[in-house]
Amino acid sequence: MAANVQDFHPDLQRMARFLPRGVVGPRTLPLIRMVQKGMGRLQRDAEVEVRSLPSGGEARVFRPSGVTGDAPGLLWIHGGGYVIGEAQQDDELCRRFSRDLGAVVVSVDYRLAPEHPFPAPLDDCHEALDVLHQLDGVADGQFAIGGASAGGGLAAQLALRIRDRGGATPVLQLLVYPMLDDRTVRTSVDEDDLRMWHAKSNRFGWDSYLGGADPEIVAPARRDDLSGLAPAWIGVGGMDLFHDEDLQYAERLRAAGVPCELEVIPGAFHGFDLVNPAAPVSREFFRFQAAALRAAFLGSR
Repeated sequence: MAANVQDFHPDLQRMARFLPRGVVGPRTLPLIRMVQKGMGRLQRDAEVEVRSLPSGGEARVFRPSGVTGDAPGLLWIHGGGYVIGEAQQDDELCRRFSRDLGAVVVSVDYRLAPEHPFPAPLDDCHEALDVLHQLDGVADGQFAIGGASAGGGLAAQLALRIRDRGGATPVLQLLVYPMLDDRTVRTSVDEDDLRMWHAKSNRFGWDSYLGGADPEIVAPARRDDLSGLAPAWIGVGGMDLFHDEDLQYAERLRAAGVPCELEVIPGAFHGFDLVNPAAPVSREFFRFQAAALRAAFLGSR
């Protein structure tokens, strides 16, 4: 049954008419990567500071202009279902974070599955966090980690790893419609109402990322103990495949004593703010994220 576009947020209804329910699978993966690589070459910004990671990945560094003294830091992790995407796709978003917050932002270009399954992408994110810690001009201990979709999932995994290994705790984990649970193939959102990411894409992304790893260890939603984690902000659309798993994770964080702010955008599909960043609802969604980061940075001084 065709989705009723009136169910989508008014700012997103026109675009929802044309977007697919899912875009990534074993057949489409090579084509999507080829298109992204071509677009990346066209949009390459030589002015962005790039640091090499020991793993072979890269970290892109954005510094605020006009800031004297040490600034807070943000590690940002791009999305793409663990199988597509590159840090460069979020350059403008990272510039906005850096400009609006007066923060140093490090965006990690991690290796992708299935060629590089867990723990390779997470290791790259951890190495990029080390780069953030070592940069001149970043306030000691005043840092956050965040990401969107699979990047949000990696941020949640990194928060767990930091806790388990006894590293410095971030002031916030900013989880933007995070990909947290490999078991999600059904949701309270009607399948016909999904856009950009559906059950088949999700299964392919998780299978690619897990490889032979135990999902009980990898997937944040499967972890029994969520206590002692960094405070969290979770934002998700009401018509996102991840809606249910994200709300459940927020509830479990709170039950474990972890402060967690939850923002649900009614009628918003997966990745709506990246697909249509100029829409008023997308700009408001960014303001929510910036406000959460600003409050966390101020509270950590």
